[in-house]
This record gives sequence, structure tokens and C-alpha cells, in this order.
Amino acid sequence: MTEPEPREPETPDTPEKSATPDGPPEADGTAQDAPADAGGGTAHGGTAQDGTVQDGAVSSGRPAEPEKIVLYAQDPTMRRKRALAGLVGVVVFAAAFGGIAGLIGGATTGLVVAGVIAAFLGFVIASNARRQVWLEGRTVVMRTWGERRIDLVTVPQIDLLLSDVRGSRTVSLLVTDSGKKAVKIDLAIYAGTGGRELGILALRRLADALADNVEANGLVFSELLVAQLRSEARGDAAADRPLYRIGSAAPQGKLAQRFTMEAVNRFVASLD
Repeated sequence: MTEPEPREPETPDTPEKSATPDGPPEADGTAQDAPADAGGGTAHGGTAQDGTVQDGAVSSGRPAEPEKIVLYAQDPTMRRKRALAGLVGVVVFAAAFGGIAGLIGGATTGLVVAGVIAAFLGFVIASNARRQVWLEGRTVVMRTWGERRIDLVTVPQIDLLLSDVRGSRTVSLLVTDSGKKAVKIDLAIYAGTGGRELGILALRRLADALADNVEANGLVFSELLVAQLRSEARGDAAADRPLYRIGSAAPQGKLAQRFTMEAVNRFVASLD
């Protein structure tokens, strides 16, 4: 009886791994990815292993800036025209007063007076040309040569003003902080039976901010602005709107006047 011949053990067939001449073989079913950068970090805007978003792809975590709503800003063309007209007026006034002072006190005195008047009026005109007012959240900001900020929720004094210049009546809010710094917010300007009013969004945001003021009866002024918005929504004519009516109720002949709080309360209580 003969012994069986030895055989090599059978091994299962496995697919050969592809190899490149210059690099290691690739893993089965996967492809090699190039590193994000030379330092081994994640790509810009990608996601790290801990699940956080890198480099502010979605949000940097900073609080969102409050919405800025313009309350007063002159058109550049109109601003240039007003500045030019103002400069002409400055020259006329300075020359007139300087001439009178020169007749009384001599040429030197006249020149000094003319220079002082020209400097003062020029400063006023330049400040008015640079004036901008806007609302950031519940803070009103005015910028001329510097910046003034007043919180409408905590401001201790709010007044309703009316100015009458050459037949145009301006209804405004004057807010004054504890440091006696004030900002004037023009709500509407009327001439005859028409005029220009603050936008709907601006009135709405002002009304919301004033409604939370308990230091200066801000709710009364908020109700006045809400009544104005309702009147606009009904399509009332300008002469039937609350701001026009309260502006017309003031006596004429005064350049600027301030409504008492009792008068504002009575007027708001009489509104529908």
C-alpha cells in the first residue's frame, strides 16, 4: 500500500490590491483624499471632527447688529443746493452787519464783526448739512460733527414740538437724556393741506420703542404714532391724520412751541 502524495493547502482566492509604482496600495473600496492643507487642518468652511463649523461658514457667534432705520437724511443733490443757498445768505448777512459795524467803529471793527457772523452762520449751515438721524434697535442716534446716542426706553424727558417757518409746519419729538443732551426727530412736515411724513416702518419702530418708556409717559406718544399709522392704513387725507390735526391745533405766529403733556394727553384721548 502506497502513501498518498502530499498536497499544498488550498487558499481562497483574494482580489489583488492595486498598487501604484510610487505609493502605497489603496484600500479596498475607498479612495485616498489629499490633505486639506500642508498643516493637516480642515478645509476652509468645512466641519471639524467635533462637529463645529470652522471659519464662520454659517455664523461667527457674534450677536447680530440691530437694524438701522433712517429718520433724517438729506438727498445729496438737495443738500448741495441748500448749502449753496446758505453760503449766499452767510455772505449777505456778514456783509450787512459788517458794514453797519464799520460805519460805527471803523474798518477793523467791521471786518471783525463780519468774520464772526460768517463763522457762526457757516458753522450752523455745515452742521445742518452733515446732520443724520437714525434708529438702531431702541436707540436713536444723531450724527453731525460727533455722534449722540439716546435710549428711547430709559430717556427721562420727551416733548412734542411744533415749528412754523415760512408756512411750513414741522411736528417733531424732542428726546432729552439725563445729561441734557437732546435729539429732535421730525415726524411730519406740512404745507397747506399736504406735506411729507415719516415712513411707516420708522413710525412703527418708534412706537414700539416709546411704548416701553415709563420715565416720560412714552406710551402716550406711542399711541399718537399708532393712531397716525391707522389713519394712513385707512387712506385718510393728510388733513385728517393725527399729526396734521395736532399741528394745526397749535396757535400760529410762533417760530417754535412745545406742547404740554396735558395737551398731548387730551388730544390722544380724543382720537378714535
